[in-house]
Amino acid sequence: MLVIAHRGASGYRPEHTPAAYRLAAELGADFLEPDLVATLDGVLVCRHENEISGTTDVADHPVFADRKITKIVDGTAVTGWFVEDFTYEELRSLRARERMPCLRAGNTAYDGLEIIPTFDEVVALARQESQRLGRRIGVLPEIKHPAYFRRLGLPLEELLTERILTLGLRTDEIMVQSFEPTSLRRLSVMTRVPLVQLVDSESAPHDFLRTGDGRSFADLIAPAGLREISTYAQVLAPHKDLVVPRRPDGSLGEPTRLIDQAHRAALAVHVWTFRAERRFLPTGTDFPTELSRFTTLGIQAVFTDHPDHAVAALRKPALKV
Repeated sequence: MLVIAHRGASGYRPEHTPAAYRLAAELGADFLEPDLVATLDGVLVCRHENEISGTTDVADHPVFADRKITKIVDGTAVTGWFVEDFTYEELRSLRARERMPCLRAGNTAYDGLEIIPTFDEVVALARQESQRLGRRIGVLPEIKHPAYFRRLGLPLEELLTERILTLGLRTDEIMVQSFEPTSLRRLSVMTRVPLVQLVDSESAPHDFLRTGDGRSFADLIAPAGLREISTYAQVLAPHKDLVVPRRPDGSLGEPTRLIDQAHRAALAVHVWTFRAERRFLPTGTDFPTELSRFTTLGIQAVFTDHPDHAVAALRKPALKV
């Protein structure tokens, strides 16, 4: 069972910072998960979204005040500052901040201390920690809004493939994920690294919406959809509610057949996202009990903001639930 550090150890440090990734490795994560967006000059950097007012101190830099703008990103109007409007050198002048300060007040102690890392820097960090800790630690980047960036002349698939080749990343060091099937199809002919189809519990892939494809995520996880995914990807990564739905009172319900159906389509299953804070847990359930409910179903990996909790829970005998 692989433990994937969701944006690093983001339960303890501001997400997508070197400190969050380094701590995740120390806490036992097998893979570090950076979300990737591109700067104006085509450098892949790690941010949850391309709009960065909530995760950096950009608003405190008067020199960038005139770059605040409203854009349409995947059909939604978003106002703020955007990575693609900054060169890499300009972005390096900013510092990271905790994205959810009300929930994770302790993380705000690290506000202003960390740069925005590049994909190359996260790979170097993973390799350094692998050597230091004596075990393999891989990277599992998610390319964000690929159709949007392609229209800007910043094709994330090509940019990432070039870095994979330049850095000499082996297939056991990296997997690449996206919510957009079109993007993964493109990557499947560019690289041989394992590919991961992310699936949300609602709506549809943005590339489908953009092109008028009437299918939703629900269609992708039907048996025919899973067979189609298996033609370009090796892993299905569903939202956990698609695996074990919650009842109206917030407690865990009965498992769906999704994992078995994915395995029949020759897809491994990675489930997201497990968090230790009370507000994210099912009613009447703690973190180990929730995780155990999922791991007994035969999944291959979990995404978590708290890698230490996941490692500890996975080391215990399976709980009877």
